[in-house]
Amino acid sequence: MREIKRYITMTVLIIITGIGAAFSLKAAAGVGAWDAMNQTLSNMTGMKVGTMGMIINISCVAGQLVLMGRNFKLRQLLQIPVSIVLGMVVNFVLYNVLGNVSFDSYAIRLAVLIAAYTVISAAVGAIMKLDAVTFALEGLCMAVSEKTGIQFSKLRQLVDLACIVVVLVLAFAIKTPLTVREGTIIGMLMFGPLMGFFMKKAEPVFNKLDLSPTA
Repeated sequence: MREIKRYITMTVLIIITGIGAAFSLKAAAGVGAWDAMNQTLSNMTGMKVGTMGMIINISCVAGQLVLMGRNFKLRQLLQIPVSIVLGMVVNFVLYNVLGNVSFDSYAIRLAVLIAAYTVISAAVGAIMKLDAVTFALEGLCMAVSEKTGIQFSKLRQLVDLACIVVVLVLAFAIKTPLTVREGTIIGMLMFGPLMGFFMKKAEPVFNKLDLSPTA
């Protein structure tokens, strides 16, 4: 029963993350490096952003399986339904709920973006503290870190840098809309500190509700 409660909580948090991500995309003021690459590839292919995210995230799970071999744990396969749920929520909210919504004022778009980043930071921080399953990208970075000895945080930063380079190259070479903007910088400044703050806030709540990971 305890594990069921943990996974239900994780599912709710993933849905909240997807809602926040959809609002950040709708604000159209720039998004985080990983989301910016997904959005750019979506613009190129005509595929929905959430669907593109599903494909790339599931590819990250496949990468983990190749790198880890027998050390790949069955629990890591949960990253696949996590990726699917996240992508479906992003698609539904962005294209159905917010499809006809327009944020005409730049100030409103910026406010929506900041609010979305706050929600995402809170949800992701809680998911990390819950420790039921990792996101696919982070799981791949952990697998590469174990294989190469490169520090996880450095690898994660390199991935963001690589995504920004890809977005800029595609934007100028193929004339796709530029998805790396001021919102990307705002996200880089906000996300880490806010996530750390919400992780601390989530810990006593999870302890009280008996949702914390076992030792």
